[in-house]
Amino acid sequence: MKPAPFDFVRAETLAEALETLARSGEDGRVLAGGQSFVPMLNMRLARPGVLVDIMGVAELRGLDVAKGVLRVGSGVRQVELARWPDLDTRLPLLAAAIPYIGHVQTRSRGTVCGSLAHADPSAELPLALIALEGEIHLRTKKARRTVVARDFFLGMMATALQPGEMIEAVSFPLRRAGEGFGFREVARRHGDYAVVACAAVAGPSGIRLAVGGVGDVPALRSMPDPASGDLEDALNDFAWALDAREDLHATPRYRRELVRRLGREAIEEAMRCRS
Repeated sequence: MKPAPFDFVRAETLAEALETLARSGEDGRVLAGGQSFVPMLNMRLARPGVLVDIMGVAELRGLDVAKGVLRVGSGVRQVELARWPDLDTRLPLLAAAIPYIGHVQTRSRGTVCGSLAHADPSAELPLALIALEGEIHLRTKKARRTVVARDFFLGMMATALQPGEMIEAVSFPLRRAGEGFGFREVARRHGDYAVVACAAVAGPSGIRLAVGGVGDVPALRSMPDPASGDLEDALNDFAWALDAREDLHATPRYRRELVRRLGREAIEEAMRCRS
């Protein structure tokens, strides 16, 4: 199939992109890497009236560290984040998760913020952002606002983005003293979307576990220390609270079992890796 007709604007500045989106209203959509959005266009699951290509906007291509976070502009490709020199030491959860995102070819084109805007509940980047308690920076022609990750994802491929608004950047909190991280995923094949993925963060303030691939949005919950003997019950309660879906890849029962198994493995890894 081919996309429904639309107007195409290749923005050269952020101001031009925002002006075009403001004029377009609900008909405007942003195109970045296009690895998820272009197939939706071809299948006519998305029918924008105006498509704004932002990959020529230099202002959106930055990777900047400030105030304990890595700020990633909406034009930064996934491969650029993967090659950030300090990723292994300062954002080890992302270093563990990125190799599971699609394949080398898709990571070389796909953007970090594009994956967040697409909001697939099985995708690794939304899961990692929620586990790290990161933030998404949104902008229109007239205003800026920041949304915490847990409030940004509203449902399957549904977000808090408003008409005329775009993601300007995302902030990933950097590793703090005493924190450890764990990541586990099961998929039909490497590079496929996760059947279930678990991301754990263990630090001085406690343990939190994020789970993707089960419900319509990634979910986050505090977990007890494995040494307390309460972890199995807590994981079981979490698994049953997730409203696991059934599809051609897995039954709800299988997904809940993966939450229990992968969740424990991710938490144990995070506890071992605390610095």
